[in-house]
Amino acid sequence: MANDANTVFDLVILGGGSGGYSAALRAAQLGLDVALIEKDKLGGTCLHRGCIPTKALLHAGELADQAREGAEFGVMSTFEGIDIGGVHKYKDGVVSGLYKGLQGLVASRKITYVAGEGRLSSPTSVDVGGERYTGRHVLLATGSVPKSLPGLTIDGVRIISSDHALVLDRVPKSAIVLGGGVIGVEFASAWKSFGVDVTIVEALPHLVPVEDENSSKLLERAFRKRGINFSLGSRFSGVEYTADGVKVSLENGKTFEAELLLVAVGRGPVSQGLGYEEAGVAMDRGYVLVDEYMQTSVETISAVGDLVPTLQLAHVGFAEGILVAERLAGLKVVPIDYDGVPRVTYCHPEVASVGITEAKAKELYGADKVVTVKYNLAGNGKSKILKTAGEIKLVQVQDGAVVGVHMVGDRMGEQVGEAQLIYNWEALPAEVAQLIHAHPTQNEALGEAHLALAGKPLHSHD
Repeated sequence: MANDANTVFDLVILGGGSGGYSAALRAAQLGLDVALIEKDKLGGTCLHRGCIPTKALLHAGELADQAREGAEFGVMSTFEGIDIGGVHKYKDGVVSGLYKGLQGLVASRKITYVAGEGRLSSPTSVDVGGERYTGRHVLLATGSVPKSLPGLTIDGVRIISSDHALVLDRVPKSAIVLGGGVIGVEFASAWKSFGVDVTIVEALPHLVPVEDENSSKLLERAFRKRGINFSLGSRFSGVEYTADGVKVSLENGKTFEAELLLVAVGRGPVSQGLGYEEAGVAMDRGYVLVDEYMQTSVETISAVGDLVPTLQLAHVGFAEGILVAERLAGLKVVPIDYDGVPRVTYCHPEVASVGITEAKAKELYGADKVVTVKYNLAGNGKSKILKTAGEIKLVQVQDGAVVGVHMVGDRMGEQVGEAQLIYNWEALPAEVAQLIHAHPTQNEALGEAHLALAGKPLHSHD
């Protein structure tokens, strides 16, 4: 559909990542006339440089570990090494298939797709390559890019970002990962499986610091067992090049040397120079500020995804995009409870959670009103079969609902679906305990934890 002076769309979307394309698909489904503008590839960071390719690397690493460990299961397997070209072929094949499917989906909804770099030119228009696309409403969804620290220059060769790490043409002998959050521990985990000598540097006291402290400690124990090194509680102070790599210094005086430094200190919003402030959009440190309905300070403009200061997760972007589309179509919408969003870190072992931590619960309800229980996966048959260790920890308000579910162990990400229902439906432990969970599954560990919390433990001690 060609744009001309007489064309006014119901919704013009700047950015075709998770938040942008989900809004486009839902709005079109609801009968709105939509223009979707993207300067790179439809699908954005998640599909091309984030969620999907990183999980493909992690799965390749899992297969490498299984090949090494086959004898533990009576399987005479051998591990001969990593063919990084083959890994990239597999990874890129997964991405390519999903990309083609998404392109077909957008086309089938009769969405006007515009390839090009857009800039907000007014509260109701976006300019792309000399063309103006006007809408009754504009949605900003320009996403994020990897951040660095002041004075730390990412050169793409020895000091790299996650974008570079995903296309690295070799398996490095050693690597330092700066940042122990989700991105850092996932790359550290995959690289360790590939045979890399890895050290994580995290300024805060624990890995995955936003998770419940118990989950962090369990992950740290598992990483020690795997031989993944980490330094906690001291900030990065500098890096210098060596003859064959880099040398990283910390404020406590420690130094580490490796072939590569991966900078994984988070992602920052893409907003500079795009006309947002000129149009009157309120911002803070590059983020676009929104209300609970994703509405900006300008009536005709909304914003979603990594561009706004909410959880930087693809499924959050999906939900925010759908919310905006439904609001503009006149449907009744409910604000997102961000505590109720499932969170998964796909390292080995996985860390999955929904709800609030024990510390947050005590802060909100008082220490004497919070009850917790831990169920060790050692008592779960399927986990024993898989040779994975970990725990499920439940946080409950005394005589009330479960307000936090925190899980560590292989495949725990697959259990977070039921966990989010428990939290979001404000389930009581006794109610979940009545549900019959299939045996033997890892899912029944969630049921066993609730049996224990309800005062009737089965395969666990009182």
